[in-house]
Amino acid sequence: MPVPKRRVGKSRRDRRRANFNLSGPALATCSNCKATIAPHRVCPSCGYYNGRFVLPVKNS
Repeated sequence: MPVPKRRVGKSRRDRRRANFNLSGPALATCSNCKATIAPHRVCPSCGYYNGRFVLPVKNS
């Protein structure tokens, strides 16, 4: 099995890790009630998707 010939320095290691990150969740706004929702999903607060009523919402 091959092994590293030289030790990887801090600078090189940190440069490699510079692009290893997480992005936040993708969010969209509902066109009907302006609530923040996940894209391509029915709005849980009003039940609309793509400008059409799709799902009845249970009132609490």
